[in-house]
Amino acid sequence: MNKPDIYDRIAQILIAVSALLALLNGGFMLWDPFGWYQALPTVKFTGPPNQHFIRDIGLAYLTCATVLTWAAVYPSGRWMAAFAGGLWLSLHGGLHVWEVATGVCAPNVFWRDAPGVLGPPLLIWIALGLLFGMQKIVPAGVPKRIFLAISEKMTAGESDYLREVAAAPGHAFEKFAHFMPASMHRHAAPADLFHMTRIGATLVEDCGPCAITAANWALEQRVSKDVVNLALASDPPHGDLKAAFDFGQAIATQSAEAFTLGDTIEAKFGRSVRFELAMTAAIVRSYPAMKRGLGLTRSCSVTKLHV
Repeated sequence: MNKPDIYDRIAQILIAVSALLALLNGGFMLWDPFGWYQALPTVKFTGPPNQHFIRDIGLAYLTCATVLTWAAVYPSGRWMAAFAGGLWLSLHGGLHVWEVATGVCAPNVFWRDAPGVLGPPLLIWIALGLLFGMQKIVPAGVPKRIFLAISEKMTAGESDYLREVAAAPGHAFEKFAHFMPASMHRHAAPADLFHMTRIGATLVEDCGPCAITAANWALEQRVSKDVVNLALASDPPHGDLKAAFDFGQAIATQSAEAFTLGDTIEAKFGRSVRFELAMTAAIVRSYPAMKRGLGLTRSCSVTKLHV
């Protein structure tokens, strides 16, 4: 949900390489099926050429290439597209493994095909494993049980309302999971400025657990613990951090000061930073609002606001 880092870029490159290989192979099969058949000597062991079937498979490769290209633009948010794009490639590779295991295909033929057949899906699975391992996957598409377990681990005691969402009919959880990343969108804004705005807006809603969750996310993104605790005490450091904190509070209280503070932030940091701060301040308020509506909110006065 933040600006892409080295892990995002590695995943992006791996998926993009797989997409390119699928595009080249599928395009060759579609454009010149007999030429493709002659170019790959191991294919001849499968039987005589059939241009219709070769083009059919070429279309499957091009479909995978299209989906993988879409996924490569934003791997953490479109990881399900990478999964879908790599599924046929993986099944195709699995068929080759089954053939050599059952004696349909000779081992020497299998190993000559292996780089082109098993390589692309392997790159996709490495990319997805990296994204999952670094907890960069957008929650949309993650099975409920897994997402709730991760949420409980990261924000202990804060999953009651998520469990209610998960139990609601009409695919409510899936819709909610698509919404959640928007409150944490950060690309241009410095982390400390961004989280001061989030904490400021959250405190206005008088939800202690929500404020602690916002504070933990700030720590996760390496904002100073001292700065976070000052913000929780409504006493952020003066200067830009206080302006960001006050901006969040002004948005949450619908104060006219939001205009002045927003102009000040925009003049120094740019329109994109103002946009990101305004967006997170507006959306982060939805969580305490939902908890209040479900009768789950505990006020800041009964929660120790310190991390």
